[in-house]
Amino acid sequence: MKRFYSNYVWNKSVSKKNLYLTFDDGPIPEVTPWVLKTLKEYQAEATFFCIGENAEKHPELFKQLLASGNAVGNHTHKHLNGWKSNTKTYLENTEQANTIIQSKLFRPPYGKIRAKQANYLLQKGYKIIMWSVLSRDYDASVSRERCLKNVLYYAKPGSIVVFHDSLKAEKNLRYVLPKVLDFYSKKGYLFKKL
Repeated sequence: MKRFYSNYVWNKSVSKKNLYLTFDDGPIPEVTPWVLKTLKEYQAEATFFCIGENAEKHPELFKQLLASGNAVGNHTHKHLNGWKSNTKTYLENTEQANTIIQSKLFRPPYGKIRAKQANYLLQKGYKIIMWSVLSRDYDASVSRERCLKNVLYYAKPGSIVVFHDSLKAEKNLRYVLPKVLDFYSKKGYLFKKL
């Protein structure tokens, strides 16, 4: 899959012990402040792919996220699936989110984006950020232990790891994130933003 979409970012350099934690779907007051606090405890940086509508609903929280020193990226305004949206609507929705988020980092919701949509965004200077490790924290059928194992088994230097600062993922995330930060910190890894 990666070789067919080589103009997307799937991972970073493997030459250093860096992990790139990313959080999709926020910001929301029930989860995002806890994520920021937990990251700070480990001197960890991360990248938050925000839904424009959530940033709009929670402007103070979005300001707090920006002030935290972490990076932000665009995750569309209404979490649109590129495969189920016509190109015009999808791109307008992305640009609407960008009026708030103001970032050229873009992650397509569900990882689904059509070639025409991607080409437009790439021409506009966006970097399309995918991932190398999916925690599956959002999936209620995945136990928190399985979610943890997904990350510990697959994450290696340069990995881009997907978590979600959402209500759906909260239970698994609150269990997994501190353990991931602790495990990789003890192995000498640094947590970087994109």
